[in-house]
Amino acid sequence: MEIRFRGEIWYWRGPSPFHFVTVTADESAVIAERAPAVSYGWGMIPVTVRIGSTDTTTSLWPKDGGYIVPLKKSLRVSEGLELGDVVEVNLLISA
Repeated sequence: MEIRFRGEIWYWRGPSPFHFVTVTADESAVIAERAPAVSYGWGMIPVTVRIGSTDTTTSLWPKDGGYIVPLKKSLRVSEGLELGDVVEVNLLISA
């Protein structure tokens, strides 16, 4: 399954600081339907993320009834992304 959406990059300062993009509510609902078949535990869902011309693997994190996409530093550097940028995210979720 492939999902596309746009979102703003935000930063979480917690014990493990990271940059994220929040999956839209409609797309999160589609993902939630498939989650039981693809989750490897704690609601984490393995995905391939493409932003611009850069692909990377990661896992969607469940948050507030939806999902967030962690953005690895290598992806942000490769695409010249910064906090607050709005990006088009392509997710590939394998079954």
